[in-house]
Amino acid sequence: MRTLLRILMTIVGLIVLAGVGIGAGTVWGLYHFGRDLPDYRQLADYQPAVMTRVHAGDGRLLAEFAQEKRAFVPIEAMPKRINDAFLSAEDKSFYSHPGIDFTGIVRAIVVNAQNLGRNRRPVGASTITQQVAKNFLLTNEVSVARKIKEAILAVRIERAFTKDRILELYLNEIYLGFGSYGVAAAALNYFNKSMDELSIAEAAFLAALPKAPNNYNPRTKLDAAKSRRNWVIGRMLDDGRISAEAARDAIESPLLTASRSETEFVQADYFTEEVRRQLVEKFGEAQLYKGGLSVRATLDPRMQIAARDALRDGLETYDRRHGYRGPVAKASAGQRFDTPLDWRTYLALVPKPKGIGPQWLAVVLGIDDDAGFASVGIEDGSRGQIPLSELKWARQPLGEMKLGPSVKKPSDVLAVGNVVIVDPVPVRAAKPGEAPATGSGLQFRLKQIPAVEGAIVAIDPHTGRVLAMSGGYAYEKSQFNRATQAARQPGSAFKPFVYLAALDAGYTPSTRILDAPFVIDQGPGLPKWRPANYTNKFYGASTMRLGVEKSRNLMTVRLAQTIGMERVSDYARRFGINDNLPETLSMALGAGETTLMRLTTAYAMLVNGGKRITPSLIDRIQDRLGRTVYRHDARPCPECRADAWHGQWVPLIPDGREQVTDPGSAFQIVNILRGVVERGTGVRVRAVGKPLAGKTGTSNEERDTWFIGFSPDLAVGVFVGFDEPVPLGDHETGSSVAAPIFRDFMKDVLENQPAIPFRTPPGIRLVRVEAGTGRPARPGDKDVILEAFKPGTMPTADGDVIEGQTWSAGSGETDQRGAPATGTGGLY
Repeated sequence: MRTLLRILMTIVGLIVLAGVGIGAGTVWGLYHFGRDLPDYRQLADYQPAVMTRVHAGDGRLLAEFAQEKRAFVPIEAMPKRINDAFLSAEDKSFYSHPGIDFTGIVRAIVVNAQNLGRNRRPVGASTITQQVAKNFLLTNEVSVARKIKEAILAVRIERAFTKDRILELYLNEIYLGFGSYGVAAAALNYFNKSMDELSIAEAAFLAALPKAPNNYNPRTKLDAAKSRRNWVIGRMLDDGRISAEAARDAIESPLLTASRSETEFVQADYFTEEVRRQLVEKFGEAQLYKGGLSVRATLDPRMQIAARDALRDGLETYDRRHGYRGPVAKASAGQRFDTPLDWRTYLALVPKPKGIGPQWLAVVLGIDDDAGFASVGIEDGSRGQIPLSELKWARQPLGEMKLGPSVKKPSDVLAVGNVVIVDPVPVRAAKPGEAPATGSGLQFRLKQIPAVEGAIVAIDPHTGRVLAMSGGYAYEKSQFNRATQAARQPGSAFKPFVYLAALDAGYTPSTRILDAPFVIDQGPGLPKWRPANYTNKFYGASTMRLGVEKSRNLMTVRLAQTIGMERVSDYARRFGINDNLPETLSMALGAGETTLMRLTTAYAMLVNGGKRITPSLIDRIQDRLGRTVYRHDARPCPECRADAWHGQWVPLIPDGREQVTDPGSAFQIVNILRGVVERGTGVRVRAVGKPLAGKTGTSNEERDTWFIGFSPDLAVGVFVGFDEPVPLGDHETGSSVAAPIFRDFMKDVLENQPAIPFRTPPGIRLVRVEAGTGRPARPGDKDVILEAFKPGTMPTADGDVIEGQTWSAGSGETDQRGAPATGTGGLY
């Protein structure tokens, strides 16, 4: 008996010692593995990386910015079918265990022991909470230490968060293959469906993926994918989450995936990149690519298409005037093109020029000079012809903007084996008595990618919203945005602001300025400065209106000298054209560099009555929770609430825009600029047939050409020039190069709009005057226009002539009648 008692006491002692050892080991293990664990409480503030979306002004998608294309779905919005499938597949006791499933661990040990030597994948026992701990806080290291840390963190997470929060984190974070982070993205990528559209079988398939998405790729491993899906369906049945009938139907259904529908984007690459830059500047790259911002941009897609097309067509038109630079490539002499497969195969190996866009590559198959066409094989396998009429422009450039002889036959331009760019043209039916088109197949135009570049921008003059912007011929050719990044000389496009400064100083549109030779001694060792008109002629005393309409340099210099360049420089700064314009007379002729965006914004401030605006590409930005974090229109309007609208009067919103010039002076310039379109250097624009105003600009040696203009509610600027400034050629001015682009754009966007007149501010009187002299019209005068005058400034006689003397409006002092005061003026 004593022996038995001793044995029992020994066993009890050993058990106690083992328990103490295990307890001590457990305490030591928890301390050792738990002391350096990440802070699980950071999950309380966890926000998954969500893409930022940018929408155009009409709500259509403009761009997406993301490192992981993920859509975060709150657990409340998660379909029950999705929750059930993942719980059955991954953790059926999720809502009852404390973070670790001890029963599952024992079951996994038993199953894995039974499977030893059977070449089967080991069964795991990680709970959803453990997977959250691993995915968010740990690495994918395969080790016992990581599993212990995972278990410790799982218990801590369970104590800190609700089960729903843990499941929400899991379903939105887990990677499911096909670039899908989260269940919402997987539903789209695998089935092109939203989550609430998924069937039981489809939900079960997604729940089968977390362990090894690549092993169950339905496109390459269909049998394995279907088997795993059916296993999940069986688990859902065993757990009582679906009925036997539903399980049978789901198992019998085929596993059919669907490619995700291509997202339709509004094409505006230069605009989109500028928005991206601004978002990075405001919020940083992390917030842009992970923050889930919702951005409403100002872009008008219809205007954007019109701007892009007008710019491309205008650049191509200029480029054709200066000859054909040759084929893209030349096939070797022994290359044969007997079948469509021959030329398709060859053309597929020819690198496409950047900026080719929707145009095609073609190879010249044959030339018939007698019939007047070249046969071409197109990259899609079709065959066509380029008629001589589409080759006439392709004269050989000889350098210094000179061209070779006229094209008389196709062989003057092309040779068999030439790889060229073409664009299809519809075959016109022959007119009565006209010979039909020769050759067979489609007809094509010969094209080339322009070497010249340009930009166009359209702005709402009342708000500053940028409605359209294209910064070059093609974004894939060059990402440099010539609307916002290219600082170039505006030439005569700057002159209206010299005349505006004079109008604010008391002069009138009928004030006469001497148009005669002008010479300034620049100092010892420097040549004399002799500005000249573009025509190299002198016209005597002429009105300010004529000085703008005909873009007279000598009149502008005399006026700038008279009012003082310090005043001109102030107006350049005030209108945002140039923040620090040198006070030298050449600057009055547009020698100071600026960007197209800044100059167009300045013109917008003329037509809006002299109110300051700031160009904006973004209307509003909301964070991932829908809170507005930025709004361009910062005017307060507490009564602007849609839910409180019951048919009452529209709320009056205060206009806080700064007045940068007198509204009367602004209208006088607008009225003068209308004359530029009606009678002056911008007469090409008159073809639009709507009230328009604007000004051409051409820098020295025709290196930069501009046209900036507006309707009452739309300001548009166009710039054309080479990126490395070189002359565009003789007589290639703002009138011939940039104005046609403005004209074509305006004709498109204003086609179905009413003809709105320019708004006349209070106090302005429209007086009939003789256009050439500015004097009040008399009976029998033929060239009569309506001129805008401020009260008390209507002309009664010829008046004085500004001759460039040392008298000016000085610091802006005027007598009580508003007449210009005299003073020293100044050159610098």
